[in-house]
Parts: sequence; structure tokens; C-alpha cells
Amino acid sequence: MAPSPFTYPVIIRESHLDSFGHMNNAAYLTLFEEARWEFITCNGYGHKEVREFQKGPVILELAVKFRREITLRERIGITVQPEDSRGKICRFRQEMLKEDGTVATELELTFGLFDLQTRRLIDPTPEWKKAIGLA
Repeated sequence: MAPSPFTYPVIIRESHLDSFGHMNNAAYLTLFEEARWEFITCNGYGHKEVREFQKGPVILELAVKFRREITLRERIGITVQPEDSRGKICRFRQEMLKEDGTVATELELTFGLFDLQTRRLIDPTPEWKKAIGLA
């Protein structure tokens, strides 16, 4: 059985909106990224460790499905669920959930661990596997 997903709570602010009064498409990606950073930071691999180890996450591919509109002052939860890891490639699934549990947005994400010195994708380190919940 897969562990419960990590959930990051957010209140939608004015800066997240577009001219239609709902959340701007770019804001979705920003909030999904905030949730991922909170997840890996809580698991011991934040910006401090990226600087120390000179290794950090790099996005390779993402696919977003917009299911329901999200509007001003809504309280949502953004989940982070590790899916799998094969070689250098890892996958997460994320969702934005309305207060009633309705899925508003889905994100499928492929990423890897990037070595800042060699500028190459590398195999996940033990610290990184722990941080992404796949240790």
C-alpha cells in the first residue's frame, strides 16, 4: 500500500488570479513547485542541502489537467505523491484539492537529480531517495 500523500495547504490570493477572476495558469505551476519544495525540505533536502551537495532537482516533463476552477480565497490542499523511480528518472503525482475533496487540478511530473558541477543528470543518492519518499 502506498503511503498517504504529503499535503501542502494554500489560500488562493489576489496575486494568483488572472483577468477572468480565477487562478492564472502560471500560478498553478508555482504553487505545485512550492508544495514539492516543502515536501523535500521536510524530508531533509532543502535549498541548504542543494548548495551543500551541489545536486538538486530538475524537471524533465510535466502534464497538467485542469478539472475545476479555483477562485479567490479558496482554501486548497496540494498533494505530493511519489510514484516511482527507474534509474535516473523519478515520477511524482500532484493534485490540487478543494475543501470538499474535489480534484481541481492534476499534475504528472517526471524529474531527476542534477549535478550542478558536471551539469548532468545523475543517479539518485541515498539522501535524495529519502527526500523524495522513495528510500
